[in-house]
Amino acid sequence: MMEFTDRQGRPVVLEDITDENWRSVADVAPADDQRRFVAALGARYLLLSLRGGVWTSLAVRAGEEVVGHVMWAYDDEDGTHWIGGMIVNADEQGQGVGSLAVRALLRRLAALPDCREVRLSYHPDNAPAAALYKSLGFEPTGDFEDEEVVAALSAAAATTA
Repeated sequence: MMEFTDRQGRPVVLEDITDENWRSVADVAPADDQRRFVAALGARYLLLSLRGGVWTSLAVRAGEEVVGHVMWAYDDEDGTHWIGGMIVNADEQGQGVGSLAVRALLRRLAALPDCREVRLSYHPDNAPAAALYKSLGFEPTGDFEDEEVVAALSAAAATTA
């Protein structure tokens, strides 16, 4: 298994939500200028995972600290896996954590036997998200989900992202 390290040399890993880390995940807060694109706190995404029955939340840890949240789901209608609800603490941004978290999740999803494609969506005005996902190989599909651009990456490409 490949280890991902951020710009500070800290290993970036994804962890299941546990009794020990859920509060830290709930408190994850993005930069103020990102709140029009993502939830103001990780707590919203945790509740979506717990109550919605679709999404699986994961903690993003850099070194010893929980610094973010990301979630994924399987769409049994079209057989694709989706990434959603990614946020990184404002004071952790610019360290490569977001990119490494997505890469780690892509590898995890691509290893699932039924994974053929990974999709995500982002607001068309969210230039940093668009650049991040493009750098990882995601390409817009031409579809929109709740006014957001849908982008996709094949499972084969996800293994090397």
